[in-house]
Amino acid sequence: MAAQNSAGIQTLLDAEREAQKIVQKAREYRTKRVKDARSEAQKEIEDYRKQKEEDFKKFETEHTSGNKAAEEQAEKDTQKELDEIKQIGKKTGPKVVQDLIRAVMDVKPEVPSRVEQPVA
Repeated sequence: MAAQNSAGIQTLLDAEREAQKIVQKAREYRTKRVKDARSEAQKEIEDYRKQKEEDFKKFETEHTSGNKAAEEQAEKDTQKELDEIKQIGKKTGPKVVQDLIRAVMDVKPEVPSRVEQPVA
């Protein structure tokens, strides 16, 4: 009977060692899968980031060109108005200068009809 107990105990110890090996392999497999999942997730994050950066650059390019066209149109309009002002200045400039000189040189002082006396 002792031999049977000894054989039974030995069988149980062998089964326990085999179970420990299986558990160890499962832990190693789980650790490997976690590492693989992390690297896959990191790759997906990088791909997503690249895609969004490309989308943003495309969006930025489309909208920046619209602003440039508006700036060029505003510049043309401003230049046109400046040219008009210069032409008006060339036409009426000498007359304005003569009127200013005449106003400064031909002084005709007049006493106002009603002068208020300072109150003491």
